[in-house]
Amino acid sequence: MTNRRIRRTGGRISSSPRSELMKQTILRGVLVAGLVTAAGPASAANKEHQQLMADIRMLQEQAQQLQNLLGTLNDTIKAVNARLDDQANASRKAFADQKVIVDTLGSDSRVIREKLDDNNVRIGSLSQEVDALRHAIDQLSSRQPTTSADPDSAAAAAAGASPSGGATSPVVALSPQKMQSSAMADYALGEYDLAVEGFQAYIKNFPKSDWADDAQVNICSAYLNQGKYDKAVEACDTAIRTYPNTNSISDAYYRMGLALKSLKQMDRAREAFEYVMKTYPDSNAATLAQQALAQLGARQN
Repeated sequence: MTNRRIRRTGGRISSSPRSELMKQTILRGVLVAGLVTAAGPASAANKEHQQLMADIRMLQEQAQQLQNLLGTLNDTIKAVNARLDDQANASRKAFADQKVIVDTLGSDSRVIREKLDDNNVRIGSLSQEVDALRHAIDQLSSRQPTTSADPDSAAAAAAGASPSGGATSPVVALSPQKMQSSAMADYALGEYDLAVEGFQAYIKNFPKSDWADDAQVNICSAYLNQGKYDKAVEACDTAIRTYPNTNSISDAYYRMGLALKSLKQMDRAREAFEYVMKTYPDSNAATLAQQALAQLGARQN
């Protein structure tokens, strides 16, 4: 029995290294399996990392492309803005040049208009001078004595006449401007009778003058200032009938209204004032007529 135990013990001792070897082998297998098992997820993570890096590189490339595109667009916008600025500057310069041309044309037109007006005034003055000369010639012709059959008796009569005798000296005709100035001077001094005579003489000598209608209205004004309201109405009516399409008609109606108002003919006065306001609303006479009409209504109330 002792020998059997020894054999069994020896068997155990002899089997111990083999067991250790198996343990080591198993342990190595487990480690290898573990490493293999661990290598699987690591490989998958590495692939995901590589894919992510590839996506990042792609995004970086796209971002670079977008940045390049934006740079190109900015350059294009700058070029377009530069062209627009050039065009705007050119347009402003063209407009400025056109404005200078228009202003120059306007100035030239005003100069030409002023020259035309001056020429028209001169032509009108010359026409009035010619009318005055023609009228003077007609007066001299009408006052020239008829030629006597006996020239000796005519000469004797002429020689026997004293300088202070009844023979009238020829009348020197005044120019329209002088007659107008003289009549207006009398009017300003309050010499209304002389002013009326001057205005009437002007109308008689220069009936087609541009100032003839004003002279007739001034006659009406002179009568108004004298308190001769009947004559004022008559003078204004003459101006309205004789010079219907002239600038002084509004004044004629207004002064007629004043004269009728002074004559207590309120309805006719109101008609005259209303006619001025309706027909010549932009005239100074219309403003005065409105004031007179307001006073007329206030007095009636």
